Amino acid sequence: MSQQKASRGTAAWALVITGVAGFMAALDNLVVTTALPSIRDDLGGELHDLEWTVSAYTLTFAVLLMFGAALGDRFGRRRLFIAGLSVFTAASAAAALAPGIDSLIAARAVQGVGAAVMMPLTLTLLTAAVPEAKRGMAFGIWGAVNGLAVASGPLVGGSLTEHVSWQWIFWLNVPLGLALIPLARLRLAESHGSRSPLDVQGTLLASAGLFGVVYGLVRGPVDGWTGTVVLTALFAGAALLAGFVIYSAKARNAMLPMRLFRSRAFAGINAASLLMFLGMFGSIFLLSQYLQGVLGYSPTAAGLRMLPWTGMPMLVAPIAGILADRIGGRPVVAAGLFLQAVGLGYFAVIVTTDVSYAVQLPALVISGVGMALFFAPASHLVMSSVRPQEQGVASGANNALREVGGALGIAVMASIFAAQGGYESGQAFVDGLRPALMAGSAAVALAVLAVLAIPARRPSAPSTSLAKAAPEQVLETASR
Repeated sequence: MSQQKASRGTAAWALVITGVAGFMAALDNLVVTTALPSIRDDLGGELHDLEWTVSAYTLTFAVLLMFGAALGDRFGRRRLFIAGLSVFTAASAAAALAPGIDSLIAARAVQGVGAAVMMPLTLTLLTAAVPEAKRGMAFGIWGAVNGLAVASGPLVGGSLTEHVSWQWIFWLNVPLGLALIPLARLRLAESHGSRSPLDVQGTLLASAGLFGVVYGLVRGPVDGWTGTVVLTALFAGAALLAGFVIYSAKARNAMLPMRLFRSRAFAGINAASLLMFLGMFGSIFLLSQYLQGVLGYSPTAAGLRMLPWTGMPMLVAPIAGILADRIGGRPVVAAGLFLQAVGLGYFAVIVTTDVSYAVQLPALVISGVGMALFFAPASHLVMSSVRPQEQGVASGANNALREVGGALGIAVMASIFAAQGGYESGQAFVDGLRPALMAGSAAVALAVLAVLAIPARRPSAPSTSLAKAAPEQVLETASR
């Protein structure tokens, strides 16, 4: 009896520690969006600077995610989890204390490094602490907490910005991190993975290549698309990414084995994920500023008004799981992407300098339902597209490509916005926002075609709801 109580206590502590850590990392993806106008007022900076306050985090998070999991396997998961959490907490304090926009961007990049090490290890540590019979419930709670973080990001950021200051969206992480570090040391057990060789060369090629491409896209509207710096960044980034593909096709322990993309299903769902996040992140980046800067909503009001979009997955995900169990994931994901494309396209048509919220609401709800129909079935499609022994790296690749899509979406759509409009007036903002949203809608529409290219399969007998697929997908990532 005493052993059972100790086991339950260990599992409960592991769920609290990993759940809060995952919440912090997920929250910081979108928490900055509703604070951007206030950050711009306090620290200055142009559109390209605001882009980097978001992209610096998502980019480092994306390219180091799988490397962070491998570090934990090799050097100890609890040890690296604590190290990543420490880096994330310290970088959050640095962001809150940033005296200028450049130092804020640098702190955000370091935050992404900490999150990339910390996040993939959360579920590995949780798995080790929770008995197998209780893991489904634990993973469900963990997934719900992280879903809540994504949904509430704009609202939390807006509320803190309006009622305290934008610095508190970063200060919030500090007491949580300082509390979790000693708890993790005392309550989590150490474990190791396969200790396979680290793919340092692949990580450097992917990191440098993606940075070059994103940097070129961000600087293009500022320096001109034919400028030496812009062209050099774009071509060098593309060359490095091509080198990454060639290297990964031959390397024995590649971070991202290219052989996985021989599967039409794996290639299709990953292309769709990248395009979905490209359209979604870029749109949220611009719409959060539109709601405040053009329509005059407060940061809190802007965050609340985005909840029908960002919060809908919390309500619709179980329905998506049931539908996918009955008819298969492919049609559900395709329908979700179609609705997301329609929602963004509708928003592009109705945006004006004085559009009412009642007119905006259908676009937000349609986009939210589309997002909800995409997430859990897409996770299942990723896992079913590869052999069981490859599911860990496949899941990690999908998570990384989603983050890459978010960074690219902000860069691409902000470039379109800058080419057609700007911050000079409300009408100038709308003039730039409309074509940017149309581009986001087109990207998500292309994702529909990518999903339809996946071979159709008969749905298997449902053993567990696909509503739980997303946290289990991340579990496979962490187990690498």
